[in-house]
Amino acid sequence: MSRLQGQNAIVTGAGSGIGRAIACRLAVEGAKVVVNDIKLESAQKTVGIIEELGYVAVASVGDISAEQDINATFEVCEKTYGVCDILVNNAGIVQQKPFVELSVDDWDHMISVHLRGCFLGCKRAVPKMLERKSGVIINIASQLGQIGGVELCHYSAAKAGIIGLTKSMARELSKHGIRVNAVAPGPINTELVMNISQDWRNAKAAELPQGKFGSPEDVAGTVAFLASSDAQIYVGQTLGPNSGDVML
Repeated sequence: MSRLQGQNAIVTGAGSGIGRAIACRLAVEGAKVVVNDIKLESAQKTVGIIEELGYVAVASVGDISAEQDINATFEVCEKTYGVCDILVNNAGIVQQKPFVELSVDDWDHMISVHLRGCFLGCKRAVPKMLERKSGVIINIASQLGQIGGVELCHYSAAKAGIIGLTKSMARELSKHGIRVNAVAPGPINTELVMNISQDWRNAKAAELPQGKFGSPEDVAGTVAFLASSDAQIYVGQTLGPNSGDVML
């Protein structure tokens, strides 16, 4: 696979789970990958996996909700490989809590990591993409941004915001050669999902037409497609590897 040969990619939150699978898949597809994570050890572990596969990656530590950290990650890309051709805004957190128990801090933190972090990454990437009249941005949302989630109001709201941001950016930027799309995974077997209660996971699996959660690799394949020229007419779309949870 070499659909992304000669491309430089940044994947945020790539130290584990879906982000790690995305980083590995993009590397296998030929991209040189900057692996961002808030934990340096996690980012380095992903880099090690990619290098063991025989591909190229470099680690960058940083909190994606902090502008200086986002800038630092892009600087790693630019100094090591060159300008960022593919940005995957994947980093995120999850917290299960009834709406009546949510604090303002809970809300602000969730929105900051997901929606602000996505915005900051896009804000840093777009100017250089405009100069070259090319670039790909893929924002990782969630099917809960489309249908909502019980005891996940702030998470669902943040992901819905990412979908809205994706569509609006796509309308503005596609005429300049920049493709912006989103991926809205359903329940995926990751460490984040395992932090949600077993009762929630059992109930959710029972709702799914396939009756099972997906894997990080399922999401990574969708991202690799959107990053490639195979998806050249996909504009402002939200693709859903979700075991049938949302059907559009």
